[in-house]
Order: sequence, then structure tokens, then C-alpha cells
Amino acid sequence: MTVLDAPRGLHNVVVTTTSIGDVRGDEGFYHYRQYSAIDIALHLTFEDAWFLMVEGRLPSDSERAEFLRTVAPLRVLPTDVAAAVKTVALSGPEQPLFALRTVLSGMAGAVPLYESSESDKRTTSLRLCAMTPTILAAVHRIRTGQNPIEPRDDLTTAQNWLFMITGQVPENDHARAIDRYLTATIDHGFNASTFTARVVASTGSDIASAVCAAIGAFAGPLHGGAPDRALDGLDEIADIDSADAWARAKITAGERIMGFGHPVYRTDDPRSVMLRDTAQELGGDLIDKAVQVEKVIAAALADLKPDRKLYANVEYYAGVVMELCGIPRSMFTPTFACSRMVGWCANIVEQSHDSKIIRPIARYDGPAPSAVVRTSATQGT
Repeated sequence: MTVLDAPRGLHNVVVTTTSIGDVRGDEGFYHYRQYSAIDIALHLTFEDAWFLMVEGRLPSDSERAEFLRTVAPLRVLPTDVAAAVKTVALSGPEQPLFALRTVLSGMAGAVPLYESSESDKRTTSLRLCAMTPTILAAVHRIRTGQNPIEPRDDLTTAQNWLFMITGQVPENDHARAIDRYLTATIDHGFNASTFTARVVASTGSDIASAVCAAIGAFAGPLHGGAPDRALDGLDEIADIDSADAWARAKITAGERIMGFGHPVYRTDDPRSVMLRDTAQELGGDLIDKAVQVEKVIAAALADLKPDRKLYANVEYYAGVVMELCGIPRSMFTPTFACSRMVGWCANIVEQSHDSKIIRPIARYDGPAPSAVVRTSATQGT
């Protein structure tokens, strides 16, 4: 058997082929199917991108309307799921994503992916994606002593998300800002959570199980769990005059500055650029400070880490946009999960078409095997 050593973290190792999208890190560009993801975020809607992930093409006007009619009732939680949400919200794990995972694990099906029809896969995927925002918003409201809010048929995904969290139909500029964010974060290559989802899917397990595994990976602070931490860092900086000293202290201490650096991009993260512009459209002191601080931190990183190209990533301005739109910080990463669920499901379905299980090996570096020697302590046991 030929054994191939892969680089640490599987860096730059191609593990499969996909038609879902790609990230070109050196170019600062990524796309969904054949379309620029940023172009879709700026000129179309989250539902257009969702349809693209499911059907492989952008919808016509009539198809978009039909798609909206299809997913609208799927947002409403069935009675048993709503009861599970309440139980988990009151007694389950504090992290909202873990609460989501607990609820969704109860929806795991007995039918393996390889025995499911394409129609069944589509239906299950749409249901999971549609219900995720409703579940997360309900968990938040229950934990803050409020009643969950039912989604409305006449609101988009972004509008419903803000409505179900705040209880108020959002202003158009806020809804549009969140729509852009959701659209831009649906998929982003073979990141840790997407790869995790595909590993589980390769075993023939069901979609809900694969999604639950992805959520576990996504909750990590080095992956999806960083938008609130990036904004917390911005809060620590009293004013622009103290930003340089703050950044240099963090860097020299070997601490990670959340919101900066990306394993793929070696130039500006296009999502960060788009969200910065979006936040500036909303305006306010927070975005003014964020822009100034970004420049100071980037300069400090360039000075102290000249061998690495570190720029603001999606988390930096994502936190700013969500804060400006009234989303509580505890719900920053859950917002991210609402969009990424669409990408996970698309990858899970695509992986189900490949019957080969993902099964790499590890190189053992522990003590050499030796014989088991019975000692007096084990005699007679």
C-alpha cells in the first residue's frame, strides 16, 4: 500500500471535486457555482443564492416566487419540534449552536443518504435550512424571558431573522445589510465544518446527522465562533490613539487578534470589503472607529509579522454590521449558521453521490508496540 504524507491541516490538499463553488485566495475572489458570490450578495438576494445551491442555476422571477412559497411554511416549527426547542432552551447547553444541534439531532432520520431519493434529499435540506433561523431565534427569546415569534410568510429570510429576534419588522436598510451578510456566507470552500459534514455524509448517514457534526466544528472560535470576539476586541480599544499599543501588545504576547487573518486569503477578504462598505452605508460612530482601527492593526501586523499577509477577515465587519442592525452579540455566530446551513446541505447532497467513504490514515508516533507483561497487581484478576 502506498502511503502519502499530507501537510499539517491538509493544507492545499485536494480531496474531491465540487461544482458548488470555489475560493481563490490569492485573487481575493470566491464564487457560488459560476457566479461571483459578492455580485450575488450585492445585486440579488439570499433566496436567489439558496435556489442556486439547490438547483444549480439562478431562478427566473416565477421560480423565485414559487421557491418562496415552498420554503415559507417550512419555517414554522411543528408542535413536537417547538416543544423540544423550549425544553432545550430552558435546560440545555448555553451556546445557541449547541442548542440547535440538540434539537436537530432529534430530527435525524433512519434512512441513509444512499437510500434516499433526490426528491427526499431536497425536501429534507429545505426543511433544515428553513427551520434553523426559527429554532435559533426561539432559543434566544425563551432564554431572555420572551415568547418566541412565529415567522411571517410575507417576509424574506433576512427580514424574518431580524423580526423573530427583535419583535420588530426591520427597516429596509437593516434587512438589506443582513441579507447581504447571509448571502455572502452561505459557502466558502472546504472549510472545517463543510469538510466535517462531507465526511459524515460519505458514511451514508442522514442529512441531519451530517449537519449536527458540521455545527460542532463551526462553533469553534477559530471557525464560525469569532464575530462577537472580533467586536469585543474593538471594544477594548478606548480610542484610535490607543489602538497601536493595544495591537502590538497582543501580537508580541503571541495572542490572536480576532477578525484578522485567514487560512486561504493572502489579500483582502472580499466578504470583509463588502461588509465594510455595507456598514458605512448604515453609518455611525462604530463603523467610523472600526475603519480607523482596521488600518492601525493591519499596519502593526505588517510591521511585526512581515512574513505573513494578514488582513481583516469576514468576522471583523460582520460583527459591526450585526451590531448596527440590532442583533445581540450572543446571536452573531448563530446568524452565520443560518446562512451556512444552506452550504452544508448542498455539500452533503453532493457528497451523497459519491459512494467512496472518506477514510484517511494517521502516522503513529507513540511508543513502539511491546508485549503485555502481567504484574503482581494483576495476578488473579
